[in-house]
Amino acid sequence: MNNTVFGLTMLVVGMGGTLVTLFIITLVINALSLFFPVRPDEEEKK
Repeated sequence: MNNTVFGLTMLVVGMGGTLVTLFIITLVINALSLFFPVRPDEEEKK
């Protein structure tokens, strides 16, 4: 495997890993917002 192929492979794996990680973080944040919904403050009710 020459350096160009290795570099492109690392590029794809790195970017793919980053996107998968961001997607997982998005799922966790959405799940937490379902379990713990935001309550309005007392000042906003007045």
